[in-house]
Amino acid sequence: MSLVQPLPSGALDIVGDIHGEYDALVQLLAHLGYDHEGQHPEGRHLVFVGDFCDRGPDSPSVLGLVGRMLASGNAHAVLGNHEINLLREDAKDGSGWFFDSRAEADQPKYAPFARMPEAEIPDMLQTLNRLPVALEREDLRVVHAAWLPIQIAMARELPAGSARRSYDHFEQIAAERAIINRVAQRMREEDRNWPHSLEDLRYEPPFLPAHSERELAKAMVNPLKVLTTGVERECRRPFYAGGKWRFVERVAWWNEYTEAPAVIVGHYWRRLRPSDAPAHGSQFENLFGSTPPLSWHGQRNNVFCVDFSVGARWLNRLRGEDPSERSKLAAMRWPERVLVFDDGTQAMSERFGDDSYG
Repeated sequence: MSLVQPLPSGALDIVGDIHGEYDALVQLLAHLGYDHEGQHPEGRHLVFVGDFCDRGPDSPSVLGLVGRMLASGNAHAVLGNHEINLLREDAKDGSGWFFDSRAEADQPKYAPFARMPEAEIPDMLQTLNRLPVALEREDLRVVHAAWLPIQIAMARELPAGSARRSYDHFEQIAAERAIINRVAQRMREEDRNWPHSLEDLRYEPPFLPAHSERELAKAMVNPLKVLTTGVERECRRPFYAGGKWRFVERVAWWNEYTEAPAVIVGHYWRRLRPSDAPAHGSQFENLFGSTPPLSWHGQRNNVFCVDFSVGARWLNRLRGEDPSERSKLAAMRWPERVLVFDDGTQAMSERFGDDSYG
């Protein structure tokens, strides 16, 4: 077994990013017809695209429920970038439920949030470390952020259970290249010249070349990062996303995907109502453009992002809005290609396939 593993046969329900929204997950599973053990009366199987945790009010309960389903064999999942952060002990914005170093800083935006009991941590990390980065069968592929042949081929060569070790290995290669290019020294110079925190939304920084080079080096060198965070390129106009100012932007890799199997991803904070502002930064328009919210996308219209921004419910709560009005947890039923949302509504996905592809 490797970090690319087989999908189960038969009918599937592929659940988007959850981000600690336990109530939404429970509601969605009920609408899909699953019990709390992940069993379905029709023999369907659950598949999760990753990003179970961070920002939402109850990441521990989400991980506990999903972990039990995985252990019983009733569900399958791939790692998201937020799980990679946990495995690597890399504290990020919104992870104060787990990391003491973020608990206080996350209070203004995300509180109240349940914290992970210390006794449950070892089993949870062990469960996550066993997960692959991609799942596949003849008609369908599931990955958190990007399906690129070169990076998938590299992941196939890595043994199951090696996600953290392999990720660290590639990050070390990137770090060695950064030393040669004096990236750290140049970043310190940029930080001295820009006195504000890059997590502070109020102050838009100028383009910082060394900061951009650091992120691009990771994206180019580390295949597991590409598969779990997507393809990136330099962005000369900084934008705020994921709790900090960024100098690289994601690329719509699906516009170059030409293979026949469908691909389902999460990660990209899709919006259900076209009139809504993007939930996760201005990069949205560069990725989806005028693609309708229920449409398959890409060169062959056989890629679908099933993340409908439930991870933004913390922001809705902060603003005093109904958190379920705009931000949804969704599942794609396969092979039916029907979307089911946590409020029980259903919709047929649109524009699957492209008969004109030549």
